[in-house]
Amino acid sequence: MSFVRKTNPAWLAIAGVVMLGGALLFQHVGGLQPCVLCLYQRWPWGVAIGLGIIALIFLRQPKARGVIAGLGGLTLLVGAGIAAFHVGVEQGWWEGTPGCGGAPLGGGSIEDITAQLLATPVIRCDEVAWSLAGISMAGYNFLISLVLAVVALIAAPRLWRQTTAV
Repeated sequence: MSFVRKTNPAWLAIAGVVMLGGALLFQHVGGLQPCVLCLYQRWPWGVAIGLGIIALIFLRQPKARGVIAGLGGLTLLVGAGIAAFHVGVEQGWWEGTPGCGGAPLGGGSIEDITAQLLATPVIRCDEVAWSLAGISMAGYNFLISLVLAVVALIAAPRLWRQTTAV
């Protein structure tokens, strides 16, 4: 039996839990507050968790597993794209989104706006909060998302063509 025949896209849920869990550990234990692009990068992993759970429901249906693997691959490609954009912002290759400089201010008096400014921490997208071997968290997210997207997209048509369930 080949690796693909044994593969179920439920691994998407495991990958999503590991990646989101790591991000939340860095945030809540390590004290690294996420910027807006960091938060955007979490969404595809949440979708991957959902797809992995759906894959468990369709455990014995190869065509459904193929579709789920394909959707998972596309989702992770989107995540890799968001992470690549964030790396570009960190490297100064282009500017980030309008939310990258801080939260928008609400209306009110000068005193209210001043109080909001002083109370709101500015988490910039163009500053690397953590890196290992010169690669930022966004860089690692890009690499992991891209590799897993390729794995899922290669597995998808093979799973689809299977005639017997696992």
